[in-house]
Amino acid sequence: MMRRIRNQILQALSSGPVSVYRLIDMQDASLPEFFQLVDELINEDIIRIENGNVIPTEKARRLINELGAINLDTRCKSCEGTGYVISKDFEEILKKYKEIAEKRPETVEVFDQGFISPEGVIRRVEFIYERGDLLRSRIFVVGDDDLLSIAAALTGMPEKISVIDADERLIDFINRTAEEYGLCVEAETCDVQNELPDKFRGKYDVFVTDPVETIPGLKLFLSRGVSALKGEGCSGYFGITTLEASRKKWYEIQRMIYDMGFVITDLRRKFNVYPDEEKNFFRFQDKLPVVQKFGARIDHNFYTSTLFRIEAVKKPEPLVKGRMVINEAVYKDDESWMTPY
Repeated sequence: MMRRIRNQILQALSSGPVSVYRLIDMQDASLPEFFQLVDELINEDIIRIENGNVIPTEKARRLINELGAINLDTRCKSCEGTGYVISKDFEEILKKYKEIAEKRPETVEVFDQGFISPEGVIRRVEFIYERGDLLRSRIFVVGDDDLLSIAAALTGMPEKISVIDADERLIDFINRTAEEYGLCVEAETCDVQNELPDKFRGKYDVFVTDPVETIPGLKLFLSRGVSALKGEGCSGYFGITTLEASRKKWYEIQRMIYDMGFVITDLRRKFNVYPDEEKNFFRFQDKLPVVQKFGARIDHNFYTSTLFRIEAVKKPEPLVKGRMVINEAVYKDDESWMTPY
């Protein structure tokens, strides 16, 4: 794999110096793997880093010429590479959602919170709609930093949306918004360390979550979502990065999915973008290991995730049943370079 990532880096550098954060976005190794390769390239006198920019050396330019590496921007500009444009039918929903989201509470470091762009939220709702999982469905959301419950409810299509979250400020905001706009959303604080209350278990068609990307965290959050589903044919949506989840971790994630009775029906690469906005987790960037590594402020929205859709082919079986205590291992591991320390 590292040969391929090396090629991606050389292709990016063929047009000259590039911001380290933009370069991260132009390759798909995990952050620890990327850092290892960067250190190797520095030691080989192929690159140097100055003021947050990766600069190719003369040796790099010779290597680029030998390989015939060129920097081509091949991603669709209309849909930001997601494959989905915001249709006219959803433009008004986006407008209302933006007005609402501007009033959202700021992210809190202790909850490892972060939210995707408004356009990304609407594209996710469109994707759920296209898959037939929005119309007259009962949706269960485990943690709603993105306010997807609000965006989905604004379509008027779901039958019911329930949200659980540990942040009382977010729960109050969602419930106030639902009351003001007459939305079919109910939110309540719930400790995911405990098994879901009876009123949630086995009652929903769809679950949505964006779990922390450690194996224990993934197992816990996915299990709580799976516990809410009615049975065979139900589905789940969640986002996973390649930056804080290596290929080996993806292997474990996919094995968990199969063990719980699901197949992966869709993977949408770089579908979700976490923007550098005032209320988002980037305001903690001085505490992010990736920023400490390079000593440069973030200048590019490089933190993206792949959208998974999974579907139950038999009775869903959560891997975590009963209580599971959340400790530091749930939120952080050796790959957690975008988690405030």
